[in-house]
Amino acid sequence: MTDDDSRYEAVSSRDARFDGAFFFAVRTTGIYCRPSCPAVTPKRANVCFFPTAAAAQGHGFRACRRCRPDAVPGSAEWNARADVVGRAVRLIGDGVVDREGVPGLAGRLGYSARQVQRQLTAELGAGPIALARAQRAHTARLLLQTTALPVTDIAFAAGFASVRQFNDTIRRIYARTPSALRAESGTGAGTRTGTAAGVPLRLAHRGPYAAREVFDLLALEALPGVEEVTGPSGARTYRRTLRLPYGHGVAAVDEASPGAWLEARIHLADLRDLTTAVQRLRRLFDLDADPYAVAERLAADPLLAPRVAARPGVRSPGAAAPDEYALRVLLGPDEAARLVGAYGTALDTPCGGLTHLFPEPGALAGHPVAGPLAAALAAGAVRLDPGADRDGAERALLAVDGVTPAAAAAIRRRALGDPDVGPAGEPAPEAWRPWRSYAARYLEAAYAG
Repeated sequence: MTDDDSRYEAVSSRDARFDGAFFFAVRTTGIYCRPSCPAVTPKRANVCFFPTAAAAQGHGFRACRRCRPDAVPGSAEWNARADVVGRAVRLIGDGVVDREGVPGLAGRLGYSARQVQRQLTAELGAGPIALARAQRAHTARLLLQTTALPVTDIAFAAGFASVRQFNDTIRRIYARTPSALRAESGTGAGTRTGTAAGVPLRLAHRGPYAAREVFDLLALEALPGVEEVTGPSGARTYRRTLRLPYGHGVAAVDEASPGAWLEARIHLADLRDLTTAVQRLRRLFDLDADPYAVAERLAADPLLAPRVAARPGVRSPGAAAPDEYALRVLLGPDEAARLVGAYGTALDTPCGGLTHLFPEPGALAGHPVAGPLAAALAAGAVRLDPGADRDGAERALLAVDGVTPAAAAAIRRRALGDPDVGPAGEPAPEAWRPWRSYAARYLEAAYAG
């Protein structure tokens, strides 16, 4: 999608491949939509295009009630890119602006707040505050339509600084009051529940999703006490504990989810962690990937073509807790399981087979194998957060005693979510770029049968 005419063609054909890649708005109605919106296609002269929902909102357009453009998967481009814009988008998604403000975001990126504002506005049509506001509005809509929480509690749980700001934002984006938004029927969001039952979610993805391969991998790697996979193949549930900025959580994701989403539920000690928890699940399950672009590139290789055809939508899972994943690479499964019981934080009430949060890096700084990496993570000498510079992180990892090139590559692929890390120990063809991580998953899935 390099020009507006080709974007309009995608809108005319209701092409879901581009949901989240761009948004279109209709000047005569004041509404913005996703490309696959089922409404009657507007005249070309009345349509304008935006790279993000926040940009459309900033120009005064309201979200369409039919296609709910605020709920589409994120653009695969921003997760794949390693530049400051991609890093900033990932940090905003993780809730950094809500917790630390724009200065905190800029400090993590190593730029001034003015530079970050300028670069984001130039490429995304919206600055960090507008992007964070759009995300807060989506979180608020989710809570309004899926929980029985009081509106005041929802305002602060979604990250708004005041109830007035919350009310104004909801009216501007959705053209309804929070109470009217809550009262809507037919939203597809499910029955409202109390928070004790957790927050029900539909984690959207684009295109085919090879859930079996993802759940096979998660079942193979599951760390007792922290993770578990239950149920028969095809109808499994993955559950894990999460250490979050304001508290802890327990997330569950179902394998047998109908439609273009994964059914999930998140129990949180503090609802302010909802946005962060959702983004970490999205990275773990690689839900913002573009399987069409991956298939187009990899299917051109004779080795991979039959695998791509046989297993459409294979994903390259990330990590819900990057520091944890990095330490587990060095520890191995048996030692990691031992350390969970010895140094992990016990849940007040066990939840099925989940009993602990994985130990914080500082607690493992004295470990004979993973200690140097744990100390580097605790001190900030190695950063694996969503906004980390991937090349810089890999150099920092290789400077730590005990981290081999193979370990650093595995950490880069999973903990940093890099889509272009080749199979371990094998030269990867340049033709697989920028999707070498996906090529590796296709090969691993084929070897696993």
